Amino acid sequence: MFTGIVAAIGKIESVQPLAGGLEAGVRLSIHAGGLPLADVALGDSIAINGACMTVVEKSASGFVVDVSRESLNCTVGLDTTTEVNLEKALTLAERLGGHLVSGHVDGLGVVRKFEAVGESWELVVEAPHELAKYLAFKGSIVVNGVSLTVNRVSDIGSGKELVCQFSINLIPHTIAMTTLKHLRVDGKVNLEIDLIARYVERMLSVAKAG
Repeated sequence: MFTGIVAAIGKIESVQPLAGGLEAGVRLSIHAGGLPLADVALGDSIAINGACMTVVEKSASGFVVDVSRESLNCTVGLDTTTEVNLEKALTLAERLGGHLVSGHVDGLGVVRKFEAVGESWELVVEAPHELAKYLAFKGSIVVNGVSLTVNRVSDIGSGKELVCQFSINLIPHTIAMTTLKHLRVDGKVNLEIDLIARYVERMLSVAKAG
């Protein structure tokens, strides 16, 4: 589990294909930036742009993870040398500064607006149809591993053509301490919905079916 509070900005330094041809994944070598690694052991989990990955090698300044083809197909930003948001797995002794995050990407959003508004920035993301029901005013959403609060939700279209656009206000600290500063209109982002919303939807669907 994670909190969605980014601990450091790291960088994917190399992307090496794993054995197995086109269906195989990749091995990422990541410089940890300011992320302390003294308490990280092989097999531990680290969220990379919101995707939970397992440490398979470690050095004083970085670590290595293997990313499956399935994970690559469901995420963005894990197949190229670029800066990434990093967070170590939550321990019971830590403050829960964001919200409970599993590190499992639920879908890809598309940035529709990213503009300065006063000292802050407005981020508008279009979520896929299947995630629309989980997004609510003042609810939580994870964008590229960052726990954020939804300020506005707009449903556009109908039926299978329905898309959901949600707006977020990014304060200067968030811009400075994460890779969200690099977002561009029409770029894709990793999204994880709130765990509570996921379970509420499941309970309602089972009750309706019964």
